[in-house]
Amino acid sequence: MNAIVAHNVICPLGETSAIACQVIKAGRSWLEPHDWLPFPFTASLFNERQKEVLALDGYTFFEALAIRSIQEALSQKEIPLDDRTVLILSSTKGNVGDLTAESDPIPLGESAKRIARTIGLTTTPITVSNACISGVSAMILAARLIDSGQYDHAIVCGVDVQSPFIIAGFQSLKALSEEPCRPFDIERLGLNLGEAAATVIMSDSDDPNLWRVVSGATRNDAHHISSPAPKGDGALAAIQATLNGFPSADLALINAHGTATMYNDQMESVAIERAGLSHVPVNALKGCIGHTMGAAGIIETILNIKALDDGVILPTRGFDELGVSGKINVVNQLTKVDHPHAFLKIISGFGGCNAAMLLAKGVEASGPRVNTLRQPNRGPAATLSGSSVASPSLRRMDPLARLGVTTVDTLLNDNPIDPQKTAIILFNSQSSIHADRVFQRSIANEENFFPSPSAFVYTLPNIVAGEIAIRHQIHGETCFYILPEKDQALVLQIINATFADEDIDQVIGGWLEYIDARHHEADLEIYKRKS
Repeated sequence: MNAIVAHNVICPLGETSAIACQVIKAGRSWLEPHDWLPFPFTASLFNERQKEVLALDGYTFFEALAIRSIQEALSQKEIPLDDRTVLILSSTKGNVGDLTAESDPIPLGESAKRIARTIGLTTTPITVSNACISGVSAMILAARLIDSGQYDHAIVCGVDVQSPFIIAGFQSLKALSEEPCRPFDIERLGLNLGEAAATVIMSDSDDPNLWRVVSGATRNDAHHISSPAPKGDGALAAIQATLNGFPSADLALINAHGTATMYNDQMESVAIERAGLSHVPVNALKGCIGHTMGAAGIIETILNIKALDDGVILPTRGFDELGVSGKINVVNQLTKVDHPHAFLKIISGFGGCNAAMLLAKGVEASGPRVNTLRQPNRGPAATLSGSSVASPSLRRMDPLARLGVTTVDTLLNDNPIDPQKTAIILFNSQSSIHADRVFQRSIANEENFFPSPSAFVYTLPNIVAGEIAIRHQIHGETCFYILPEKDQALVLQIINATFADEDIDQVIGGWLEYIDARHHEADLEIYKRKS
């Protein structure tokens, strides 16, 4: 079974998991006000001295953070860097800060390959780009691949760095707070962004003293691409599928997403109450480290593991008075815990995606188990390529979303599905490059600085999965993966791993790429669980 054998955190609070956790236990934060954009904002960012220390010649800062974090984790536990080990990178926007009118940034898939080769890996890396839930999605995938015997080791690294592109995008959505964020508080005004790298090394091990991913699930709201379902339907479904009978009395805590935005916190609180978990202590760490995007699920998991190993629950900095309708038990003081052996991590993101992950050590649980994987039955297929054009009736969407929706419409025309038991698993090599270029043009000139919220949302590649889910009311797992190049064998391996979720009977999956009007491809199929 999978187990976490080493981990590392690099963030403005410190360059090891232990230091970062200790600083948070001491009540400190790195959230600071900034004024180098046309609007003020508060964020947790590396300062210039830290950047100089962490930089690596020949690599982007994004790549340097990942390499340093992975190397520190590898120094704690020696594992073979052979064909039984895989790198799973988690990021929302990678090197997007290097995007200009003249040149594109290094694609995420290519960066993952550069990182893998630098640390000595030759297997093809997998990048998860699934909005805010990317880190949890990556850890769930690693657990599936290890527990099914596909790999013996997985290096899972979540990393994102901030740039005018990302900060302006969140500002366009009116999601940022000028003050330090206050998760679940009645006075919350919005989120603060952060940057970090966080790594867990997961290996096949029966050591009961190690933390492991017992179970995990992802579910889609099929409600809206940028607003969560008010009653938390997707989050509730992910929690229920993950716990699946695990006694709530054995949970030390729930680590929530807790962005301090109006709708996310409200939705999470309702989902927690509906799941019957109102009595379980809840914490959220954004008030200390900010919203670190692709790193969030991993860094927050590591910090809670470190704290629970010390017998305490980390506090929710910024929380004072409950400002959500769901009955939840938010912890705002460093709190001792008597049974620190299991906790639930929950997280939600744009595109309607929600994830939950149960972590435990020395504890057995009944949750979605990873079965021995077999090649799924391949069903109907739909392909569009070359200069084919997606339907003009979907003009509000960006071209990648239009291409995906059009192809799936064709695929499902004569092939009915059970939307509750269907997943959407998509892949490409260039992420959302077309939408990135469009949004970059809206912020390229400080004197004509008008970032568009509708344009920014589509710079998250998983939004296409959200659009498909909404259109066909698909509530199963949704995820977007980025590979260095099209690799059908790896695509099939990951799609196959999705069937580890016992509630998923079919997957709409395959390659979906849109670079420009002359260069795009959709190659999607329906895969069915093999009986």
